[in-house]
Amino acid sequence: MKRQQQIKTWLHSKFPDSLFDISPASADASFRRYFRATFVDRTLIVMDAPPQHEDCCSFIHVAQLFGATGVHVPQVLAQDLEQGFLLLTDLGSTTYLQALNASNAHELYGAATDALITIQLASREFELPPYDKALLMREMYLFPEWYVAKHLQVMLDEKQNAALETVFQRILQNNLAQPRVFVHRDYHSRNLMVSTPNPGILDFQDAAYGPITYDLASLFKDAYIRWEEAEVLDWLIRYWEKARKSGLPVHSDFSDFFRDYEWMGVQRHLKVLGIFARLYHRDGKDGYLKDLPLVMDYLRRACERYVDLKPLLHILDILEKKQPVVGYTF
Repeated sequence: MKRQQQIKTWLHSKFPDSLFDISPASADASFRRYFRATFVDRTLIVMDAPPQHEDCCSFIHVAQLFGATGVHVPQVLAQDLEQGFLLLTDLGSTTYLQALNASNAHELYGAATDALITIQLASREFELPPYDKALLMREMYLFPEWYVAKHLQVMLDEKQNAALETVFQRILQNNLAQPRVFVHRDYHSRNLMVSTPNPGILDFQDAAYGPITYDLASLFKDAYIRWEEAEVLDWLIRYWEKARKSGLPVHSDFSDFFRDYEWMGVQRHLKVLGIFARLYHRDGKDGYLKDLPLVMDYLRRACERYVDLKPLLHILDILEKKQPVVGYTF
């Protein structure tokens, strides 16, 4: 409540002659929260990012960077970095996750991949932090640390750890060999808004310069919504065709492009399993536990397709027998 009062005081200093109401808009997995300020003639969003935990500067930088391409991101109208407040334009309250259905998925995903291509075409090195070996490996190690050891309470033996390390190196080799572009890093149905124009794009403050298939893996191997593989394949092919036509450095052979997409998804899902477990065990947020089975299913399906990932599949088979039997309520 103290932070909310500080927000009201700050807004009053910006709009001394205006009446407004403040209500929660959303929260995410980090320390950031969002509030909607409703005025007589419009609504605005206040991002509450406590400076001891979050850095508003990266959000401001990426908002300018992506906004300059013409995609639909919030405009930063005012800032107070000392308190950790940003005043943003409001992209609406309907996420892709809330809106997606069989009849509109083709249109919404088409708009999302068009926006992604626009961002990728603007890519240039040194503008964003590199999605490098250290970061990719740090993310994958969240899996044995938080999902295996903390969540499942399993200690892998020396042979299993060696097998895991071998697979991590194979994944890393693939990821680092991919062409590099601007990467949103969380380009999925909870961070895309139904708006005019579609999509409104949020939660991009951790953007990096890295593998070209990463955001596609976020979008189509979404932890919060599942589609039939035939549909996803169709959407991927459409992206690939548009990307090639626009001059993006995707593989000329779709099967090679698809393999990169699959292997990128493996890296991401190892990370996501670790993060969801950490959110529960460290931060007390149990809402993500219900999404673990879908993420694991994505991971297993990819491992079943590629011989070089079979050692990881064998470890997943062992872990599956040691799943905790706990009655969670959501």
